[in-house]
Amino acid sequence: VQLQESGPGLVKPSQTLSLTCTVSGGSITTNSYYWNWIRRPPGKGLEWMGAITDSGSTYISPSLKSRASISRDTVKNQFTLQLTSVTPEDTAVYYCAINSRLGSTAYVYRGQGTQVTVSS
Repeated sequence: VQLQESGPGLVKPSQTLSLTCTVSGGSITTNSYYWNWIRRPPGKGLEWMGAITDSGSTYISPSLKSRASISRDTVKNQFTLQLTSVTPEDTAVYYCAINSRLGSTAYVYRGQGTQVTVSS
């Protein structure tokens, strides 16, 4: 399975960030997988943001619940992260990744990541 993140590299504060993960070699409706968004801010560790399941249920980190949402397009085999009201603290490398247990950091597959900078 291959994952590829795409989206804008630069976003202005207060705008909405939208990132898409395109999946190849596997289906996002595959049973028992969780399709995650994670990020690594500069100088910090990985932060789990949320996940969508094979059936379309979503789980969002409590710290981002008011700003983040995850959706999917089963035809395009993609899932998307939207993060509203971004601030410079949202600057990070964003990854999409797969695991088989919610909350696990043992990601079976992970994309290469995409740098997002929030700046005016």
